[in-house]
Amino acid sequence: MRIINLNPDTAIGASSWFVEIDGHRLLMDAGTHPKREGYDSLPLYKHIAKEDVDAIAISHCHHDHIGSLPIAARHFPKAHVMFTELSYLISERVLHNSVNVMKRQRDEMGIKEYPLYTHEDVDEMAPHFQGYKFNREIEWAAHHKSRAGLPSPTLEFYDAGHALGSAGIMVRGKNQTLFYTGDVCFRDQTILKGARFEDVQADVLIMETTRGNRATPVGFTREAEIKRLTDALHQVIARKGSILIPTFALGRTQEILALLALLMRSGQLKNQPIYIGGLGRVFTEIYDIEAHRAHRQHQSMRLTEALNLVVLEKGQAEKMKLTGSRIFVVTAGMMSEHTAAHDLATRMIGDERQAIFFVGYADPETPGGRLKAAKQGETFIFSGSGGEVTKRCEVQDFDLTAHANREELLDFVGQVNPRTVLLGHGDVDSRQWFEEQIRMRHPKINVVQPEPGKSVEV
Repeated sequence: MRIINLNPDTAIGASSWFVEIDGHRLLMDAGTHPKREGYDSLPLYKHIAKEDVDAIAISHCHHDHIGSLPIAARHFPKAHVMFTELSYLISERVLHNSVNVMKRQRDEMGIKEYPLYTHEDVDEMAPHFQGYKFNREIEWAAHHKSRAGLPSPTLEFYDAGHALGSAGIMVRGKNQTLFYTGDVCFRDQTILKGARFEDVQADVLIMETTRGNRATPVGFTREAEIKRLTDALHQVIARKGSILIPTFALGRTQEILALLALLMRSGQLKNQPIYIGGLGRVFTEIYDIEAHRAHRQHQSMRLTEALNLVVLEKGQAEKMKLTGSRIFVVTAGMMSEHTAAHDLATRMIGDERQAIFFVGYADPETPGGRLKAAKQGETFIFSGSGGEVTKRCEVQDFDLTAHANREELLDFVGQVNPRTVLLGHGDVDSRQWFEEQIRMRHPKINVVQPEPGKSVEV
């Protein structure tokens, strides 16, 4: 088995893995780097440019896993593109939105390379997409059975519990097996139930390490964290401030909306409008429509009915009044420039009545990360367009992540009992923690931190 990590960075970046097994070749994920721009944001496709890729399998529809799919399809026009059924329904919307974002960045930031692909490119490749049920074994190279005289390996999607449609990917060859976790959450969230990886065993494990540098506090519970958030909401509302909860449009938005709906249903929060972004509204409607197919809690809850959702119009975040205890659940989760979250935060940071509550990861080099790191009363550069600001608003961080805690992933390694573990999708210190712990707990397991673009034989 030959594996190449195509992420151009040694930290979290553009997720993409090349796997050759039994003479057949698979690409798992085709992301874009969230902190890079233009061609520099792409996976290292040049390292496999001469490979005849049979199929592309996408673990889920967050941009760092799917954002360069049209580029990958351009490189490998014969490759069949595979998703879970739920990701299949989301994929085209995500990619078309990506085109819109790139066009805006071209105009506002002068990035001449953008868009890297067009709406027409997405429409032309969409007929090659196919969605599959969880836990169905698929011959992904069936149309190339004659290659090397070997039958096709198989692929199976396992529910990863991270976002709607997210999956771990099992690849089975004649003599070897590989499991790729993608992004995984083992605990139940407000809507989605935790990953169903209970029976996973494989010779090779490719594992995310996002939270490897973050220990879980003793006694931590999600329920206590929700109680802390509820109390914080009450305090801001009492002083008539507004609350900004920056989120990713797919996954985090719907989980937070469900939490707010439950608080209103139980009387812990007064009924009031919740302001969201347009893309967040689209994915919220899909969560509602596909509730019967998802492995979730509150099957009968329809967020668009349970809440009075108000979609912010273009430019509205820059001028609407921030009085009356408004609640905003808007993109982007890291407050990147030219988003509603960024524009609202720019107005709120200097006002002590306002509050910004983070419910997920914010990279230190993003506006959100800089805001979290700043001390109260400190003046700092928020962003290029936001300029210099003084932190006077309330800022809190609530651990409602959709990623597995490091202790859970370490236990998962023991369950899978692989011959080799390849560590990815994490910062250097996160991957190093996992390597040290796996070697200590499982000395017979070979641990590899594959360098970008370097081929690994396992």
